[in-house]
Amino acid sequence: MAPKSFWKGYLKLSLVTCPVAMSPATSEAEKVRFHTLNNKTNNRVVSQYVDAESGKPVAEDDEVKGYQRGENDYVLLEDDELEAVGLESTRTIDIDMFVDADSIGWIWYDKPHYLIPDDPVGEEAFSVIRDAMEATGKVGISRLVLYRRERAVMLEPKGKGIVLWTLRYGDEVRDTGDYFKKIGDAKADPQLTKLVGELIEERTKPWNPKMAGDPVQERLLDIIASKKKGRKKAAKTKAKPQDSGGNVINIMDALRKSIGSSNGKRGRA
Repeated sequence: MAPKSFWKGYLKLSLVTCPVAMSPATSEAEKVRFHTLNNKTNNRVVSQYVDAESGKPVAEDDEVKGYQRGENDYVLLEDDELEAVGLESTRTIDIDMFVDADSIGWIWYDKPHYLIPDDPVGEEAFSVIRDAMEATGKVGISRLVLYRRERAVMLEPKGKGIVLWTLRYGDEVRDTGDYFKKIGDAKADPQLTKLVGELIEERTKPWNPKMAGDPVQERLLDIIASKKKGRKKAAKTKAKPQDSGGNVINIMDALRKSIGSSNGKRGRA
């Protein structure tokens, strides 16, 4: 059963419009989550804003947004002023431009969402927009209010549907030059590169979602299951120390040893 959509609105390209529904493409619903409790009463603890100087709770009606311009000096903004700078419509994905599908680097991708037609009558319009993007190798760029913020979004055709990616803001992506410029210009030894290539080939496997599993989550579930059955406190498990290998004096010998080790493991499998 498909999950319920968390957003409904319209997909618009010029005069072509169709109703659509959107759902997050990823979920953390299965993650182990904890509540903070009062250990003396076993009641849940709630959080609230307090005045930093007086320590007294602040009523919700007295909370206001402020931009700091100096020490203890703030520019106050009312809710209607913040709303005035937003999009006129929060329910329309109006595609106002297209770019080459491979021109947006992965680092700009934020959160993926599945976009589908929400009405059989509008399915043809949805399909036309999707197929045209696929045929031209383009993705659509629009703006949308999601998660209480206005964001740039990218629409990418994917099978029968469209994947809508929220994009990171321009000031969130750091320039690689600030970090990679410290790396020297030395070229790797071709023989070493060949050996590393062999090591990569030996360790290459088909992608499986289990490779991105969460072992901590699994261990937490085991602990919770034990406590449900009334067992004693779970014993602490120490992680096995990782061999750092020390200082590698001869890279060639280290690579040959690694390849030999991989071959040995494969032979015993």
